[in-house]
Amino acid sequence: MRIAQVAPLWIPVPPYTYGGTELVVSWLCDELVRRGHEVTLFATEESRTSAKLIPIWPRSLWRAKLKAPHAVFSLLYAKLISLQDQFDIIHDHCEFYTAPYSKFLKPKIVTTLHHPLTEETIILYKKFPDINFVAISKNQRKSAPGINIVKTIYHGLPIERYEFNQNPQNYILWLSKIMPQKGIAEAIDIAKLSGENLIISGNIPPEYGDYFDFRIRPLIDGKKIQFVGASDFEKKIELLKNAKAFIFPVKRPEPFGLVVIEAMACGVPVIAFKEGSLPELIEEGKTGFLVNNIEGACQVLKKIKKISREYCREYIKKNFNLKRMVNRYEKLYKKILSHEKKT
Repeated sequence: MRIAQVAPLWIPVPPYTYGGTELVVSWLCDELVRRGHEVTLFATEESRTSAKLIPIWPRSLWRAKLKAPHAVFSLLYAKLISLQDQFDIIHDHCEFYTAPYSKFLKPKIVTTLHHPLTEETIILYKKFPDINFVAISKNQRKSAPGINIVKTIYHGLPIERYEFNQNPQNYILWLSKIMPQKGIAEAIDIAKLSGENLIISGNIPPEYGDYFDFRIRPLIDGKKIQFVGASDFEKKIELLKNAKAFIFPVKRPEPFGLVVIEAMACGVPVIAFKEGSLPELIEEGKTGFLVNNIEGACQVLKKIKKISREYCREYIKKNFNLKRMVNRYEKLYKKILSHEKKT
């Protein structure tokens, strides 16, 4: 198949540090190429891929710090429209940016919904029933009645890139984008109440700079609570594999939570708030624990050694591997294209 993959332009593919969507897009492109498909990736010029790269802007938009970054998205769609006859199918990861342009694109469109659905995005997506939307969890799919969601496809990892460690060090880990909804303050509370060492890693978006400086930084003592900055892939694996538990007290309807399965791939049990998709990812009492509050997290931390790190690894290998994810996208592309030929 001739497949266009359309990535958001804010972060390169794959990301230097944070960027769950861009990491998934990178793996998806490379695996589809390995399977013999003709894959074209629309992304920023600093992206690296085995697919054919169509560079839209020299730098990712968060790094470029442009005065009108959204203008670059118009350049993206101008290029995509001009090249559309080269593709059998377009797999979009830009979501609401792409929706209005879909009327000018002749190939069938698959759009993966990587972000939480809001009232305004649901209203928008309902207006585009010709787009084949893919949810990344059952919970996300349930949150959006009336949208043409044709499939639920979980993310998958190249397991071989996640190093397993049976003997962790004496710390718990929080790793994500630094924002209130991701539960960083709650993670610190859990560590302090439990007397645990906590390592925090994440990038700080400009809009949350004050939140970090005035709400979070005063809680970091550099000893029991350490902040180690943002992590590239290698640093992330090092932090994950050596953690005795991963803490994810998220406060939003998380559509998936890639870092949760990344942790378990390294053998690390996860303690998370029971929000969004997390009950679909965590096998209660076997790969971690789902709790309702900080006190609940402190209680189950006492039982964390009972979780088999080998089982966590095998659970991800079986249920959230890259080939399984790509098999499902490949099957969906073929189904959509065969239906198009019949009609």
